[in-house]
Amino acid sequence: MSFRIEKHVQVETYSGYKADERPMRVTIDGQTVEVVEVEDRWYSPGATFFRVRLANGEQYVLRQIEAQEVWVLEPYRSVQHAASY
Repeated sequence: MSFRIEKHVQVETYSGYKADERPMRVTIDGQTVEVVEVEDRWYSPGATFFRVRLANGEQYVLRQIEAQEVWVLEPYRSVQHAASY
């Protein structure tokens, strides 16, 4: 059985040449954690995705739903890491 866990979160972003260029901090369950690295970024119609590593060592995929101005947090597990289970 496969299911996805996603959670709406608050994200503070850096805005440079465009708005919400990259995430800087994520607030999860009332706790704010720094984004130490944006490992990857990709785009789809209506959404932007960021694979990030947080200061606490956790990795997530952040999805920004542009039309709704909503951020969604999804757990991330690399294929290499998942293969070791």
